[in-house]
Amino acid sequence: MSVAAKAKPAEDASRVIALDPFRDRIRGRVDLFSLEERLSFLRKYGSHCMSFSTLQPGMHYFDLPGVGFIAFREKWGSRLTIADPVCDPADRETLLAELLKDEKSTTFVQISEQVAGILHQRFGYYTTQFGVEIDLDLQSWDLKGKKKQILRTSVNHARKEGVLITEECEGERCRQLTDEWLKTRRVRNREIGFLIRPMDMQYEGETRKFHAWLNGELIGFVFFDPVYRENRVTGYVPNISRFSTRFKPGIFYPLMVHAMEVFRQEGVRDLHLGLCPLVVDDADMPGESRLQKRINRLLYRYGNRIFSFTGLYFTKSRFGGRENKVFGGHREMLPFKPFLVMFKLSNFF
Repeated sequence: MSVAAKAKPAEDASRVIALDPFRDRIRGRVDLFSLEERLSFLRKYGSHCMSFSTLQPGMHYFDLPGVGFIAFREKWGSRLTIADPVCDPADRETLLAELLKDEKSTTFVQISEQVAGILHQRFGYYTTQFGVEIDLDLQSWDLKGKKKQILRTSVNHARKEGVLITEECEGERCRQLTDEWLKTRRVRNREIGFLIRPMDMQYEGETRKFHAWLNGELIGFVFFDPVYRENRVTGYVPNISRFSTRFKPGIFYPLMVHAMEVFRQEGVRDLHLGLCPLVVDDADMPGESRLQKRINRLLYRYGNRIFSFTGLYFTKSRFGGRENKVFGGHREMLPFKPFLVMFKLSNFF
């Protein structure tokens, strides 16, 4: 029996096995951990806003006992990982090195600047900015300021109309609203996946669900996934949102503000608003593909018929907050095939 098979994975997030005594012999395997073992790593190290989304159906995992895991999917000979490795930051390079030993075509999607730095400096990857993520400090956040006027107006209107927001709802009513909402989307016959986790998950854990009602009718909902650090929920990210077109003023801002106030009263520190794709800096950084960065800028400016890049950024930027750069790691200067694979895995076609 191999050393990897003998090593007992962590039973809970506070008991991660020290790898140092046999680091040169231990090997990672695909889909090795049980759900309980995977959750132990997630609760200890799942601080990326997409960490919880790694649990979505169809994902595979490169698991390294005592260290953590990397979530991925494969298509057409390409492997696409999502989010930062779920492990101690000190072990990221070790986990990435183990993953890349098989020399498969691997592209990294929606990773932090820190992980991008490792991929470029240690493994020679291009690491190009593909957007920003916006984070809010809930304990200091408020509705004051000119930029937040649209939030105040929306909240006041919903209150005046008698909108009620609760955390209780029957699943069937959410599905009915989803079917109605999908008819208004550019991709109308299926939900987006991979980059956005599906509405239905086998494991939901500490997911929070807020629903807006008007005269007994469900007019919108937002599902918030947990963000973890050291076995505690330190933040949430809104990953699923659906709205009825019959409430013309829109219900997203009132739902968000209500949930944020609930979280703040509970002592939650952060709200992560998630990815704003293709919002990139004017200057190029070391490691970036200048050609891909130029294409990203052009898509953001001229590609809004395909996807509302500017609209999504405007909506999230109204909350204020700090912007963190998001990167992709790719071997090719222009990762044309990985882009196609990502769109296919995301159900765009």
